[in-house]
Amino acid sequence: MPAKNQKNLNNKTIVHIVTGSIAAYKAGDLVQALREEGARVVCVLTGCAKHFVTPLTLRALSGEPVYSDFFSAETPYGVIHTSLAEEADLVLVSPASANFLARLAAGFADDLASTIILATLKPVLLVPAMNDQMLAHPLTGRNLKTLRETGYHVVDPIVGDLVCGKEALGHIAENSTILQKAARLLKK
Repeated sequence: MPAKNQKNLNNKTIVHIVTGSIAAYKAGDLVQALREEGARVVCVLTGCAKHFVTPLTLRALSGEPVYSDFFSAETPYGVIHTSLAEEADLVLVSPASANFLARLAAGFADDLASTIILATLKPVLLVPAMNDQMLAHPLTGRNLKTLRETGYHVVDPIVGDLVCGKEALGHIAENSTILQKAARLLKK
């Protein structure tokens, strides 16, 4: 157990990728929790994520610019995806949608988020959140298996309220669980 004032993520940079899941609305709370543990958090939004949470919200909560485009004139980086991949101590994808997991398992590199993951040598932590039927689909299972075998780490979804009105497996994990896993990965 760390000392009272010691934070688990002090001086760590976390690139937090937010994908297009309804659970993206919880991203702001996660950013705040990561910062409370001492992390610097740089957010990257996929195109679909911007339908659920705004860059302005995450910028206000993180205190950092928010990125979503390879070709933004506002980036301080020459090559944004490799720069963020190298700068990160951990790449966190929360929430990780079924679409993003499928694209990642297939090796797609067609947006900023996926290219950061392919360019990083640091740990990648995936936090899936989706409808229970999507989660139970054999292709999603295969994709998660492939990603785990590739060396990515996963915080499994939990039973909870889903946007479709059911209580079922697919709800995003609690922030405390995500923080614990991130801290363990960064201590290795």
